[in-house]
This record gives sequence, C-alpha cells and structure tokens, in this order.
Amino acid sequence: MMMKEKVGEVFSIAMDNPAIPGCTISKAVHDGANDIICFSLARNTDISAEIYPYHKLIIMAEGVIEIYGADGFRRNLHTSESIITLTDTPMGIRTAEGAVYTEVSIRRSDIMNEAIKAGEVFRLAEIVPYQDGKIVNMDVVHNDKMKFVIMAFDAGTELSEHAAPGEALIFVLDGEGVIGYEGKEHPIKAGENFRFAKAGIHSVKAAKRFKMALLLTPRIIKREGEI
Repeated sequence: MMMKEKVGEVFSIAMDNPAIPGCTISKAVHDGANDIICFSLARNTDISAEIYPYHKLIIMAEGVIEIYGADGFRRNLHTSESIITLTDTPMGIRTAEGAVYTEVSIRRSDIMNEAIKAGEVFRLAEIVPYQDGKIVNMDVVHNDKMKFVIMAFDAGTELSEHAAPGEALIFVLDGEGVIGYEGKEHPIKAGENFRFAKAGIHSVKAAKRFKMALLLTPRIIKREGEI
C-alpha cells in the first residue's frame, strides 16, 4: 500500500498505513545509503532475525513491537518510542497486537549523538529539554547528505520563512505548532507528520510548547503521479 503523504499537507504515517491481516508491508520512502522505509505489521506477525552491518533507527508510530536477537536480547517498543538496533548480530521484529513504524538506515560512518546508545529504548520527545523563550536543537545523527534533528520550541518561539536544501519529513513529538508552507498555515500536533519539498518555503511557529523531529535528505521518493 502506498503512503498517502503529500507535500505541503498534514498527514499521519500511522493512519495512512493500515495493516493487512496476516501480512507485513514495507513501503520505501527514500532510497540511498540512508534509506527510509515504513513498515505496517499485522497482529501476530514476525520479521525474521537478520544480520546487518549497519544500525537502524526505528521510530514507532503506532502499536507495540518486540525486537529480539542473540543471547536473550529483547526490547519492547510502544507508540512514540524509538531504538537504534545493534549491528553484526541477528535482529528480528515481532508483534502480537500490530504496529506501524518508520525505519532509517544509519551507516557506520554516520555521526551519532553520544546521548543515544544502540540497543536502548528511548523517546525522542524526552532527550531534548524545553527552555524558556528558546529553541533547543539536537542532531541525533548526520552525515554530509542526511540529518536527523530534534527541535524543542518554547511557546511563542518560531523559525522564520526559509527554504531547506533538501526534502524533509517531520515527526511531531509533543505539543502543537503551526507550519507555514508556501503561503499557507497548517496547524499540527503530536503524532502527525508533514513533508517539505526541496526549496519549499516554510516556517514553524509554536502555538504551545512544541517538539518535532526533522529528517532532512537530498530527496524523498515521489508519490505516484508526482512530477
């Protein structure tokens, strides 16, 4: 099933990617070294353990998964939780109740923030604090072509209109904000997503305290029918 995200509109990865009973579904969002894939897993399904020479950042949109591996490794992830998987050891994923999540490949050469430890469950919304009257930024991982950053906006703060050098996918983590895009304002809240096209003029305002994660890439794969 195709993701239904559309440039310049609020959408929800969880709502736009329902599972099919008995099936696992994967949808490529971006290809390249740091590929991005959306997964929808039906109840009581399993992705068999495999060995990868790179990490995977998993961002839960909905449901519960168990990540399992060698030597009794078990980690449960719930809605809004994340993990960076281990390398060079079998890693599998299973779910009893179903789940939707986004997976981003993280290469060995990528620069990862020391606040994030592979194999540990964390909440993106909790690793960057709010500060009165300020916008706080943290690069979670980056290289010369990709950046995944968390931003915490105090109420009333904003980023003025500007254009990004690449396409961007936003995950709203906490609170409420307003995204301005090409002259139109879009209220957005925790659990929702937004996509910027390369060079799209946009701004961000915090209606209340507001946190978001921003995944900036050279190019997000186009939707079917887009030019």
